[in-house]
Amino acid sequence: MSGPLKEAYGVFRSVWHGAPGGTSRYKKESLFLLLLMLPAALQAEWVSFPSWGFFIDLPEEYELSDGDMKSTYTFVSAAGPMVSLKVYPAGAYRSAEDLAETIRKQLNNRGETEVFEYRNKKAVMLELDFSLGNAAVSGFGLCLELDGGSASGTPFLLALAYGDKADRGIAVLHLSCLDAIAPNAGSLRAPGPITAYSFPRGGRKTAALAGGAGEALFFEHDAEAAQFVVDREDLVLRRYVQTPLWKEAWERFYRIIYRDSFERVQNAAFVLERSWSGSAPDARALADKALKWVQDFKYERDLEGSDFVNLVTAAAEGRGDCDSRALLWAVILEHANIPAGIIVSAEYGHAMGIVDAEGAGARFPMDGTRWLVAETTAHVDIGMIGQSMSDTNKWLGFRFE
Repeated sequence: MSGPLKEAYGVFRSVWHGAPGGTSRYKKESLFLLLLMLPAALQAEWVSFPSWGFFIDLPEEYELSDGDMKSTYTFVSAAGPMVSLKVYPAGAYRSAEDLAETIRKQLNNRGETEVFEYRNKKAVMLELDFSLGNAAVSGFGLCLELDGGSASGTPFLLALAYGDKADRGIAVLHLSCLDAIAPNAGSLRAPGPITAYSFPRGGRKTAALAGGAGEALFFEHDAEAAQFVVDREDLVLRRYVQTPLWKEAWERFYRIIYRDSFERVQNAAFVLERSWSGSAPDARALADKALKWVQDFKYERDLEGSDFVNLVTAAAEGRGDCDSRALLWAVILEHANIPAGIIVSAEYGHAMGIVDAEGAGARFPMDGTRWLVAETTAHVDIGMIGQSMSDTNKWLGFRFE
């Protein structure tokens, strides 16, 4: 970070910390202590903030750069974009709207704000467009209500994702970062706040599942919203395909889609499980029946787009590439409380499912467990894999707990 944006960051820190001269920059020793105090790794997974109950899943390039270790945290990318988080304790503001209006005045922000509902609580979306020193800054922000309200009021999270206004290509990155916020543990497997703002779910509707497997309930805009997340995250992923961070970016791509889709296909998973296994599913038997279902899907690729069919459309229309099928298969099993995941290979250009189930078959070792492999695009039994793709060193395994 250099030039006007660096100067702007210094001015922003002064506003952010509420002191005329800002706060002193952390020395390496202080930053190291801050890292130790956070309970989760800062990259490649959800980061939790247990004092306030919220989580965030930022791309690997973001590193914690500043903060007071209590209520303010700033993550900075080497490429320039930043994410700043600040928690206001109960009683500081009466509502998310009041907080958003205060921030608008403090930053002299020219962007618009809009109130929406997220997880049955009011939230505010902010368009950022302001000047700091000699720099023009743009991005997006969120004001979210956190759990822990009392007679004294409600705590709020302010999250701002911003950068050089001239770099219009990072807008999608800002949106991805903010959508990867979960204000509580209950929203870790639910659509993120940006998607909820962009695509209110609408009313319930019934749709037939692929292969005559029954009918399930979805929300009116689930498929459209899920594809929005897929297409956005594909653009984020493309930032890293030629960088050392490609593995972490690949994992985050699937993790974000899993989070967005899990609740959307909940009823479909219930309907399928009930039709396949009754009330007491056997892990291997259910995994095998789910596998045969996705193996009958129409093989489909979009070489000009994201090349990933969202899970709602995949379940209803029975189409998708290997990774769409493998992820949908894993989500169905996870809904049945059967540990599952996916494996992907850049060398083989393929993806498969994995499940913690007994019995014979090819296995993939990960995290102390030998996972049974499931090939989703060929009509083979669970546990079978082609000899030409059997080198486990060429596969990456992902779980989404």
